[in-house]
Amino acid sequence: MDTLNGIACFVRSAELGNFAAAARVLGLTPAAVGKNVARLEAELGVRLFQRTTRRLSLTEAGEAFRLEVQGSLDQLHGAMANARARTTGPAGSLRVALPYAFGREYIVPMLASFLEAFPAVRPDWRFDNRPVDLIAEGFDVAIGGGFDMRPGVVARALAPAHRILVASPEFLANGPAIATPADLAGREGILIRSPQTGRVRDWVLSDRHGAEAAVALDRRILFDDPDAAGHAAALGMGIALLAVQSALPWMERGRIVRVLPDWWVEGGQLSLYYPAQRLLPQKTRLFIDHIVECFREQDLPARFSAVDAAIRITRDPGASRR
Repeated sequence: MDTLNGIACFVRSAELGNFAAAARVLGLTPAAVGKNVARLEAELGVRLFQRTTRRLSLTEAGEAFRLEVQGSLDQLHGAMANARARTTGPAGSLRVALPYAFGREYIVPMLASFLEAFPAVRPDWRFDNRPVDLIAEGFDVAIGGGFDMRPGVVARALAPAHRILVASPEFLANGPAIATPADLAGREGILIRSPQTGRVRDWVLSDRHGAEAAVALDRRILFDDPDAAGHAAALGMGIALLAVQSALPWMERGRIVRVLPDWWVEGGQLSLYYPAQRLLPQKTRLFIDHIVECFREQDLPARFSAVDAAIRITRDPGASRR
């Protein structure tokens, strides 16, 4: 078991670049992680890391060893968790990363029924709009869009990640009509910075016929949080480009409506991300299946579609309030 602990400390330290970060993931002290790695090096008879005061770097032997053991270590942990689950049921910490508003609005309400069925599972969730490094940071699952598909990560699509233009009815009533994408030019925009780069992307609108047009809004307000952008749009500050899942709560309360309802931005897929292990821990597999089933029961793939949302909400503005 000492050797297994040493390998676990080595792998996490290699992924995260220092003992302190590995210690946080493993629930140990940095000193304990360092000692476990030193014992492993002594047992193997090779130096795995070059150590500096700020960072670790793998030696040639360390990199070769990491490539050989990392997949086996994850598979072994999964097998051990599943063996325990056969007698005790799924148990232990379930580390999940998900965006702030989306997680609160849609995923947290799905948690109660999961915990009722599997009370020994302990959710440990991180809310952050920035995509995490799933493997290096030790998460079981991440939910969102725009993740880098690094080696060792699997994505399971949940729903389309369309973006739509929205504004308050009062804002639209107090300005020129917006009938085509060209009418966006010069209008006040509430835009969102990329959490990865800090920049605003040049988004391109599409319609069902394949036509494309630039989002030519004036960059009047910049936020890094989609919920804040939705709030500002509801207060009449301008036109926001939001993911459908971020816009829906405001739309269903009648606070904002779609602008150019036949146009949207293709944003890929909203997905579940998890480690590519042949033997996933039972708690992880059951949670993934639970979220997929909740999406199906609540018809979220259709609700998050820009096409369906255009038909149901924008065509009949009073429908969500009847």
